[in-house]
Amino acid sequence: MKTGIIIPCYNEEKRLNTKAFVSFIQEHSEYHLCFVNDGSKDNTLEVLYDMKAQAPQAISIVDVKKNSGKATAVRAGARFLFSMPEIAHIGFMDADLSTDFRDFKDLVKTLKRENKLVVFGSRNAQGSGAIERNFMRNVFSKFVKQFILLILGLPIRDTQCGAKVFSRSIVPVVYEEAFVSRWLFDVEIFLRLKKFMGAANVMSNITEQPLMRWVHVEDSKLGMRDAIEIPGRLAHIWFNYNVINTTDRTLATAEANFTLVSSEDNIAIAA
Repeated sequence: MKTGIIIPCYNEEKRLNTKAFVSFIQEHSEYHLCFVNDGSKDNTLEVLYDMKAQAPQAISIVDVKKNSGKATAVRAGARFLFSMPEIAHIGFMDADLSTDFRDFKDLVKTLKRENKLVVFGSRNAQGSGAIERNFMRNVFSKFVKQFILLILGLPIRDTQCGAKVFSRSIVPVVYEEAFVSRWLFDVEIFLRLKKFMGAANVMSNITEQPLMRWVHVEDSKLGMRDAIEIPGRLAHIWFNYNVINTTDRTLATAEANFTLVSSEDNIAIAA
């Protein structure tokens, strides 16, 4: 059984470390890479196909024709990987490799060893090693974190780290429905887990694991306007999950509605 890794990409032509990705997948047959092109306007798609040509059986490409945000890209990748019966675990990581492969493999090892449903990286948990981040970004992150803690009501230090891995069984619950937010979908992931498992049980089924290394790479896709709007967007998420979306969904319902991407989604797949 394999672990599928989703790598969402938007205008990553000049930032993708193609050599690192190809080397990793050629050396790790127990993994499968799923790159999701989120309507890039540069030559990202061509770069992805060049990588696939070097490892055609171990790399897949999901091409979202219109830029729709990281949430949609990750969800599209999850739906595709779930259709592959040999995939036992599905995770995602950032295209800039701000979290490296060593840390991601450690997340997978913990998921298997502790039989958890979700294991996710943390840049804030005690024990983290070489974490590099500029001062203003660090201050703003702490500010946003307080809003998120209020919304979740769970003792999670870092919801927004771009490295998470899920047991196959929980994937339909997390990714069945489209996310409300384009970028803050990590918060929605934990809200969905909390609603499905209950506040009393969710923390025993998930693990927050310190990263040994995480580096903020410049040229972020989130601008100043996005940052200013974050508190309002978080409030919008809270309203949707606590006032509007109050329906309890079972695992059977989620699995029944969790279908492979189709032509109606304006998505092309190179398996």
